[in-house]
Amino acid sequence: MTVPGHRSPPPGLLPADTTEDVRAARPQMALLPIGSFEQHGAHLPLTTDTVVACAVSAEIAARHPVLLLPPLTVSCSQEHAAWPGTVSISARTLHAVVTDIAASLRRSGIGTLILVNGHGGNHVLRNVVQESHESGGTRMALFPGSADWAAARSRAGVRTSAHSDMHAGETETSILLHAHPELVRPGYASADHLADDRPHLLTLGMAAYTESGVIGRPSLASAEKGAQLLAGLAEAFGAYAELLGGGR
Repeated sequence: MTVPGHRSPPPGLLPADTTEDVRAARPQMALLPIGSFEQHGAHLPLTTDTVVACAVSAEIAARHPVLLLPPLTVSCSQEHAAWPGTVSISARTLHAVVTDIAASLRRSGIGTLILVNGHGGNHVLRNVVQESHESGGTRMALFPGSADWAAARSRAGVRTSAHSDMHAGETETSILLHAHPELVRPGYASADHLADDRPHLLTLGMAAYTESGVIGRPSLASAEKGAQLLAGLAEAFGAYAELLGGGR
């Protein structure tokens, strides 16, 4: 059975390397895109965060010798549970999956793992990275950080503040307009909704602050901003590669 309006997955989300490609390249660092499967209003797909994480990772992989892993496509989206289609796993499960992947990589000789996170609700990833320092095993980092996003947003000329541009707004819509415009539905130019005062978001969920699922100003999005956002993030990753020994 085909869901009305169904669209095929966008190309390029899954790495195409063979085992011999990896053997020849001998990467010492792996990138794990982590997205979500949650509502992004009426104009962006449920896979938006995954598409963003994959787009960022692809930009990095084009500049650095890394093993690009397939994305984790379901994560911690409980705050979006009021909308149809949203699927979540627990923070405990996400923690376990990421640490298992890190252990598997370490057994194969890759000792550094970068978590490229596309979903702000994956708070537990900070703890995964934090704990990795104590374990003495895989070296880990979480990317992009808030400073990385700030620099990229400034470079791209994003007009909405980081606080206001929370969900399905100017930044996310711009990245999809550039990376996968076929996934952006009509209507984003009139979908703006601001909810800067949201003190109980974790307790009440997104539905307490938006009916559409949007918090931000997607009307300001453009493909050019999306291109500059990705370029800025890829440039910011250089500091991580230098720190963790993954630079060219």
